[in-house]
Amino acid sequence: TPTQDQNAHPAECTNNLYYLNDITIQDGSVIQAGTTIQKQWQVKNSGSCNWNSTYTIQLISGEGMGAASPQSIVPARGGAEGIITIAFIAPDQAGNYTSTWQAFDPAGHAFGDFFSIQINVSAP
Repeated sequence: TPTQDQNAHPAECTNNLYYLNDITIQDGSVIQAGTTIQKQWQVKNSGSCNWNSTYTIQLISGEGMGAASPQSIVPARGGAEGIITIAFIAPDQAGNYTSTWQAFDPAGHAFGDFFSIQINVSAP
């Protein structure tokens, strides 16, 4: 009889995230320095695994702009759409800023499309 791996999933599933669109704060938006902003992206869980509290989103490049990384991903069943929301604080210095994020599975592997916010901070 084959031995069952205690850590194996009962059924193997695939992780994927498909970026659909920006809901708030379009790329290139002018934001006043120090302003707290809520960025939202519409995404689809295009894999067969259900996202739960063991799944995270993490900053992979650019500026954190005060957002915690990692943080929990929005729960979504395989095939369902969801909205990812991150609170950012516009930097105090004027300029262009980009923050790019990606989803990670419970084992810490990145998967799916990345998503980002790109803002132009105006002087305080």
